[in-house]
Amino acid sequence: MKVLLPLAIAAAFGAAAIAPAAHADTNDDNWVVRFGVHAVDPKSNNGTLAGARASVDSNVRPTGSIEYMFTPNLGVDLLAAWPFQHDVKLSGLGKVAQTKQLPPTLGVNYHFMPDRTVSPFVGIGLNYTNFFDTKGTGALAGDSVSIANSWGVAAHAGIDVKINAKWIFTADLRWMNIESDVKVNGAKVGTAKIDPLAYGVSLGYRF
Repeated sequence: MKVLLPLAIAAAFGAAAIAPAAHADTNDDNWVVRFGVHAVDPKSNNGTLAGARASVDSNVRPTGSIEYMFTPNLGVDLLAAWPFQHDVKLSGLGKVAQTKQLPPTLGVNYHFMPDRTVSPFVGIGLNYTNFFDTKGTGALAGDSVSIANSWGVAAHAGIDVKINAKWIFTADLRWMNIESDVKVNGAKVGTAKIDPLAYGVSLGYRF
């Protein structure tokens, strides 16, 4: 991961640096804005907290993204979302915390067949996950629980389906590296290894 993260940062910001030279699209409609819904589904094993196996549940929320096409094939997009909410459970104790998070993700996408009705794409980028409004529940009710914010690499893949010259239907999947230290009353009790898949659909408009 120490190697992948710098590569993701370079990929996400390098495209912006070469944009003036790379722009070869004669179409003035280089922006694509998408609105949809996505599920954030953490992996099954989320690490050990205070000696107990942790699990983080899934959540579905509205999402939005905006992509700028430097060329017909190459675009940079930024993902945003309504805050996701997750329950944190420990084996033998049940639900011990609840948290909210925002996962803005900046990435570079390569669209393989932009002139076709159906065009698959892949991408790589950088994710920042901000955890907030974390509360202890159950066995930790009344305790101060915090989950550290996380930086990590993100991968992206999906399919664009052109409805017409302006409208696009998109189905996509993202993987995000999210690993965050968890503290209870200021003392670290472990690292939550969430690494979720975020998948969903959206409707896009090109302008």
